[in-house]
Amino acid sequence: MDITSGLAAHAYARARPATQPEPQAGGLRGLAQDFTDVLNAGDETARATMTGRADPHALVQALSATELAVETAVTLRDKVVEAYQEILRMPV
Repeated sequence: MDITSGLAAHAYARARPATQPEPQAGGLRGLAQDFTDVLNAGDETARATMTGRADPHALVQALSATELAVETAVTLRDKVVEAYQEILRMPV
């Protein structure tokens, strides 16, 4: 085995755990905390970019992560409201 394939195998072994799902022990509280963390990170990156401590590329990444988090929260909210309305329409 040459050095290149050895380095590739080592890099693959290090990256593999990142592709496996993490156990969700936090439930809804964990999701809310993750959402808050993403929003706070985006806000912090925006401040850092305005003061010159971060590059614009980092700002674009933070804004797209924030946009994805907000869209996910809105979709989740819409599904919960839809389920609640279905429950209200059920005959008693």
